Amino acid sequence: MEWEDVVEVRPELPLTLSVKFADGLSGKVRFEPSHLYGVFKRLKDPDLFKQAYVEHGAVTWPGELDLAPDAMYDEIKKNGEWVLR
Repeated sequence: MEWEDVVEVRPELPLTLSVKFADGLSGKVRFEPSHLYGVFKRLKDPDLFKQAYVEHGAVTWPGELDLAPDAMYDEIKKNGEWVLR
């Protein structure tokens, strides 16, 4: 396990995740509606959004949709949250 691996995720509607990393750092990931295009368009469905889980240290949703933990870690360490615009 790497220090920037996500170990816990909790969906909070609308479009926000609480995450915790292997080294104890925690924070929020917020999706702006303008970021929900392409592969992320499916996350407009609240039922799908709340199915977020951790797999191999990454936040993942059904259908092979995931977020890179390293970029998330860096932003949360600097700002307490990562806003995807």
